Order: sequence, then structure tokens, then C-alpha cells
Amino acid sequence: MIRAALLSLLLAGPAAAQDAGAAAAVRAAAEELERAQLRLERAEGAGDRVKALTATVRAFEAGLAGVRDSLRTASGREAQISRRLAAREGEVARLLGVLQTLSRAETPQQLLHPGGPMGAARAGMLVSAVTPALAEEAEVLRRDLEEAETIRALQRSAEARLTEGLAGVQAARAELSRAIADRTDLPKRFTEDPVKTAILIGASETLTAFASGLGNIPKGDEAPTDVDIRHLKGELALPVPGRILREAGEADAAGIERPGIVIETPPQALVTTPVPATLRYRGPLLDLGLVSILEPQPDLLFVFAGLGTVYGEIGEVMPQGAPVGLMDGQEPAPSPSGDGALSPASDTLYMEVREGQRPVDPLTWFATDKG
Repeated sequence: MIRAALLSLLLAGPAAAQDAGAAAAVRAAAEELERAQLRLERAEGAGDRVKALTATVRAFEAGLAGVRDSLRTASGREAQISRRLAAREGEVARLLGVLQTLSRAETPQQLLHPGGPMGAARAGMLVSAVTPALAEEAEVLRRDLEEAETIRALQRSAEARLTEGLAGVQAARAELSRAIADRTDLPKRFTEDPVKTAILIGASETLTAFASGLGNIPKGDEAPTDVDIRHLKGELALPVPGRILREAGEADAAGIERPGIVIETPPQALVTTPVPATLRYRGPLLDLGLVSILEPQPDLLFVFAGLGTVYGEIGEVMPQGAPVGLMDGQEPAPSPSGDGALSPASDTLYMEVREGQRPVDPLTWFATDKG
């Protein structure tokens, strides 16, 4: 299933893309899929399979985004041509009428003129002058109609590839979940105390209270760490592809201000850890949905809230790029018009960064173009 969908997206790249940027994105994603597939075939353990499948899912997501961009471009171009033809409908009808009249008239009849030979000569000169303009107009019309038909054919092909790609990414996500469940090779810094964690959840009314109390839960024989990632400040990649919907301190529709940022993501997008980090908590929390809290170094927490699926065990040290979870939502199947597949319903990830006991603007740690 994954290999078939991989080849489908690879073929869709040059056919579906109507602009250079989308075409390049699809080709790059297809190349990454091939590399990930090779790593998957050579994987010897669950850990290797998790890494390869993580790359596979990310490449599928990039490829699908590229195909959608191509379809959007093609749809926009088709709409532009349709509007132009509709605006010239009367002119085109008159042009076709003149061309049909000229094509039906017999040559001797065309040469007859009430004004005699001189009138016939003048008429012939007029027809000679008009004919190139008519031919040029007819050629423009022909090119527009041919382009519209070509775009429709490309859209049909790309929509078929998109359907296969969606099936492929779903299969890859399912395999990734199974591989994570089978993984036993991650080191653990500490063992969770579920009773104390449950008590803390029940006693916490805010994320701040929970995060503050999390560091006070005894962790037993915790392995020491001297990790320091301050030199990476401002350079970390976002944990999920998307755009910044709200920045830290920016009020939402209800007027609530939060110290974190909101990232708009595709449905079921894969969320990964930007640096090696210990998983301090995963699970439901307050009204934030499913939450993962990572500790890259002592007194530094990355909080990801609003996930649909969470991975890992509390206390595990997750390597950079390891899957943290999947966003919620559902990838729509392409509709006959293609509209739903072009702009699938998005989801949002809330991300907060805490240094010590206080939140800081996540964009001081993460590199982004801010939307």
C-alpha cells in the first residue's frame, strides 16, 4: 500500500503541478519518500522502523500538500479562463457566426458585388484585412479551450493520485503507531508515579499550576542530565508543519490571552520533538485535550496541547524527531469538485514554553516566518 501510494505521488508531481514551487515540493517529497522506504526496508528493530515511518509520514504530508497546492493553482487558472470566456461570450458568438458564414459562402458568390468590379475589389480588400484578425481571435479562443481541457485532465489525474496518497499516509500512520507500541529501546530517566500524577491533575485548575507541580513530583532514581540547549535558542524547528495562527499574548475570539502560540495544522499531522527530550507527561489535561509535556533540559518545558493521539511513556528520553503524537481531525476524501480535498479542515496545536516557573514566548526558541 505504501509503495503503491509512493509511486502515485511521484508520478503526480510533474503532471499535477501548475507552478514551479508546488512541483518542486512534490518532487522533493517523493524523493524523501523513496529514501524513507529504503530505510524502512533495511530497518532491523522497532526503533529503526519508527524513524523510517516518521520520515515516511512527514514526506507523505509534504507530498499531499504539494499536490493540493497544484490543484489549487490549476483550479484558479481554469476559473480565470472560464471568466474570460464568459465575459467574451457575445464576441465569441459573433466571431463564430462570421467564420461559419465565410466557410459556407461559395467563391464565385463572394466575388459578386452590386457595385461592380470596383466594389468587388474593395470588398475583397476588406475581407483580406479582416480575415487575419478573425484568424487571430479564433486562435486565441482555440488556445484557451485547449488549456482549459488540459487543466481539467490534469485535475482528474491529480485527484486520483491524491486519493491514493491519502490511503498511503493513513497506512503509514497506522504502521507508525504499531511500531511505537513495539518499541522498547528508549532509555528512561525516571519511572512515573501515576498516583501522584493523578492527584496533581485533580488539584490543578490551570496549566501553570500543573506544570509547576509536575517538577515537584518525586521521580525515584532519576538519571542525572547535564543537557544544555541554550545555544539552539531561536533555531528550533516547529514540532509540526503549519502557520502561526496566534502569537503569545494575542487574544482569541473569546478575548482570552494565553502565553503560548497557536499553530494551524493539517488534520492528523504528525507532531515530533524538536530536540532530544524527556517525556514528563502525556494524556488528557483540563480543557486542553490530549497534552504532551517534554523536558529538553532541567527547568525547561515544551507543552503541546490539543493532540488527537499521544505517543511514548512518561520518563522516556525521546530522540530528536521522535513522534510525540498526531493531531486530531480527519483527512477528507476528494469530492467530485475537489474542493474538500483542496482545503481540508485544519486543526490547531497550542504550544507553550516554560523556563523555570514562568512561561516565555515560544518564538524566542523556535524559528518561524510567523505565518
